[in-house]
This record gives sequence, structure tokens and C-alpha cells, in this order.
Amino acid sequence: MKDLFFELQEKINSKTKPLGALGQLEETALQVGSIQGSTRPEVKLPHLVVFAGDHGIAETGLVNPYPQAVTAQMVHNFIRGGAAINVFCRQHQITLKIADAGVKADLSELHGSPEFIHAKIAPGTRNYLEEPAMSFEETERAIAVGRVIVNNIAATGCNTIAFGEMGIGNSSAASLLMAAFLNLPLEKCVGRGTGADDIQLTRKLQTLQAVSDKHLSVISLRSPLKTLQYLGGYEIAMMVGAYLSAAEHKMTIVVDGFIASAALLVAQSLRPEVLDNCIFGHCSGELGHHHLLHHFGARPLLNLGMRLGEGTGAALAIPLVQSAVLFLNEMAEMDSLKIPG
Repeated sequence: MKDLFFELQEKINSKTKPLGALGQLEETALQVGSIQGSTRPEVKLPHLVVFAGDHGIAETGLVNPYPQAVTAQMVHNFIRGGAAINVFCRQHQITLKIADAGVKADLSELHGSPEFIHAKIAPGTRNYLEEPAMSFEETERAIAVGRVIVNNIAATGCNTIAFGEMGIGNSSAASLLMAAFLNLPLEKCVGRGTGADDIQLTRKLQTLQAVSDKHLSVISLRSPLKTLQYLGGYEIAMMVGAYLSAAEHKMTIVVDGFIASAALLVAQSLRPEVLDNCIFGHCSGELGHHHLLHHFGARPLLNLGMRLGEGTGAALAIPLVQSAVLFLNEMAEMDSLKIPG
């Protein structure tokens, strides 16, 4: 691997440009080549999976300005092709899949759609103000299903993948997980999510503090799976399994925003080397994301102030990964130029 690293770096430096002139694209080319174990890496059949799930806390209205029913409505919108993630995936020829991890609605009418993956663990998590969000068995099953989904995608020849999410209330779960795993005060982790105003944001913070206090004995155990069980969601748990499988298949993983990064935090705690396969697509406008990026030691490719979710930041970054491997493979080298001495 060390020899490959130097071989890749030498190839990058030999291109018809000043040293380092392509900036972060050079770092990206080096990382993708290292992931694939090749000096001629490729982006093959890029995929993006949106995991959708509902959260019991959302039924209370304490943490979310939009009703829980929006999750199912947006899944239908994804299948119709009308969401932002559909636009960006069409533009950049990324195969889009929508996985029902735990939406609180009957989505059986969508089962025939080629984009839809029926993976429902249960119709929404429980309210973690009162009890654990999931059972331990459900948590493990969601992780296992996430692995299977990526295993199936890898079998198509895909070697580049990204994960998005949809779930009213899931920025709250991500904030709780971030605070627990990084031992940070919730004030540094809780943002506006889907557009909370000042009053809603204060109520959201107070509610999540009550959740954290209630489950403090479990959080203090520092058990990744138990923390995920008590505070997470089906779509987040499924994403954890997806990250682990993608790394095992030596895929390049383009990481989206806040919630996708919170899921990665759990995956990293289970398998630290998963980070070697991760390229961070963008810096979210959500409050806690820059703290997560700092924890990962990451420098994202884009910083557009986006906080939509769905995998939109990752979808916009995948073409930059493609540009990185293309310059490595197609750009002429200095010794091909006839420069007078």
C-alpha cells in the first residue's frame, strides 16, 4: 500500500501542471486510487440510497415544525422524480434507490417501482422521551438490512456510493447521537432541522435535553449499539450497516451532511477503518455538522450552506470525484511536452 501511495503521488505530480495546482482534487484522486488499489481508479455505476424512516418523537410536535406525514409524502415524491435529489441524480447519472427503513405509512403501492426498496423494520420508532427508540433486535436487524442493500448494489459493479435520508425528526436523533458519542453539550449539536424558528428551536433543545437526561445511564455505558438503540432511528441504523458493507466492498463512500455523518459516527465506533473509504461531500448548514467534520478530520469538497438532506450534498460532490479520477487517467504528463531547454 505504501508503494501504491508513492506511485499515485508521483503520477499526480507528473501531470502537466504545477505541483499541487489542482488542490483538493489531487487529494481526492490519491484517496480513490488508494481505496481501489489502483493507479487507474474509476468511478463505476455510482449509486445513492435514501433511507427513509419515522421517529416516535415527531408525533408529539415538540422537535419538528412539519408533521410526521411529510416523510411518506416525500417518499412518494422521490418515486415520482420530483425531489431535489432526483434532479441532481438525473443530472449526474447517479442511480437512485429509496429504502423504506421504517416509514409510518403503508407504502405497498410503491413495491413495484424499480427505485423502491421495501426494507421496513417497523412503522416508525418509539418515542424516546418515554422508552428506547428501538429494541436491540430491531437495531441489529436494521444494520443487517443496510448491509444487504449495499451488498446487492455492489453486485451490480458499482464502486462509488452515497447515502441520504428522509425522516421528520431525524435531525433530533442525529443531535442526540452526536452529543452522546462526542461527549458534547446538546447546545453544540442541536440545529434548526427542517426550519424551526427560535421558539421551536428552544423547545427542541429542552425536549432533547430531557431525552438525554432520561437515558443518561445507557449513554454513559459508551456502548455504540445500545446508544443507537435508545436514541437513533431505523434509517440511521440502516445507514450504519450500509457504511460498513460499502467499506468491506472497497467502495468509495461520498458522505452527505449532518444526519449521514451522525450515522457514520456510529459506524466508525464499530469499525474505525471505515473512514479510509470516506470522502466528505459538503459541509451542511446544520449547526452541529462542522463539529462532526472536525472530529473526522475532514475537509469537505463543497460548502454551499445546504441543509436539505436526501443525499443532495453528496450527489453534487460525486462529479468532483469523477473529475479527480479523470484528470489522473487522462491528463498528459510533463515528459510529453516539448519544452525548450
